[in-house]
Amino acid sequence: MIPNPPRFTAEQLPVGEAVILGSHSVSEAEIIRFASEWDSQYFHTDPAAARESCFGGLIASGLHTLSIFQRLAVAGLFNHYDVVAGTEIREVRFLHPVRPGDVLVGAMHIGLVENDGRGRAAVVMTGTLKNQHGAVVLSLQMEALIASSGE
Repeated sequence: MIPNPPRFTAEQLPVGEAVILGSHSVSEAEIIRFASEWDSQYFHTDPAAARESCFGGLIASGLHTLSIFQRLAVAGLFNHYDVVAGTEIREVRFLHPVRPGDVLVGAMHIGLVENDGRGRAAVVMTGTLKNQHGAVVLSLQMEALIASSGE
């Protein structure tokens, strides 16, 4: 059995810096598949009807967009740290529609790391997803508990 790789503690987070989380290309099939199961509004599932909507075409569900961000955040940041738990997501804003063919790039800015004296720290972060044109499609603030060395 291969052991789990060591994970960093909260003190090793780059406070005040942005971490680029990676990118994800969004396809029409993915938008329809996600929405068919989780948010089956016509402008997420029916390309022809969506063309007649105020959006002028198919768009991803906000929940789908948030899920893409989470996937990038886990792969690009959280999997490298000893995360205890996510505790809060707030100020979630869907600022531009996500469309088939968009390439989304995630970033997380580490704002605050505050040790609680019990071997963990509260970490406050802000995150964004931008499309290939540089438009922010999602912004949010989140908080997580990450293991601390107690220093």
